[in-house]
Amino acid sequence: MNTYLALGDSYTIGEGVETHSNFPHLLVRHLKEQYELEFSVPDIIATTGWTTGELTEAISGRSPLQQYDMTTLLIGVNNQYRGQDIRVFIKEFTQLLYTAILHTKKGVAHVFVISIPDWGVTPFAQDRDRSQIAQEIAAYNKLKRSVTIMNKCHFIDITPESIQNGTDPSYLVADALHYSEKAYQNWVKIIAPVVARAFKSPSSKA
Repeated sequence: MNTYLALGDSYTIGEGVETHSNFPHLLVRHLKEQYELEFSVPDIIATTGWTTGELTEAISGRSPLQQYDMTTLLIGVNNQYRGQDIRVFIKEFTQLLYTAILHTKKGVAHVFVISIPDWGVTPFAQDRDRSQIAQEIAAYNKLKRSVTIMNKCHFIDITPESIQNGTDPSYLVADALHYSEKAYQNWVKIIAPVVARAFKSPSSKA
């Protein structure tokens, strides 16, 4: 039985949805049903509102972490939301990625970084500068992709899906900002094939 560590913020814990409807739980079910890959219940270290710095502190508080068969990392939106220095973000994100690699049994082969969705298209952002939000999130994701690829991990881009469906109320919970199970199901359809290929590749065999 494979083990799974999910690191992140509201998008990982699933703000506004039941635990079984957040994307880590949906992902393990989908991997079993569609790819015959079995995972235990995800170990989630995530809280709504966390920045890279706060996630780093939380991980330190859980030390020592065990070794996992897979790790996902989805973080950064709160750095952008709070207007923090992007140079601080990239330093902290890089350290988080190193931590994810260190605590994943096969290292970079089974670490999956997920892009930040564009919350600027949601009804919650109607009185904000949507163009600026989009530009900033694009800048964050560009840096995330660069660091992820440089370290030979997997980068999975769910941002276009968030833009396409972010105005649809059925893809959002009551706060008109965070995502519903329907949205997370779409994310899983993007994430799962990448995970399955990584786990079924010859280099992943014991």
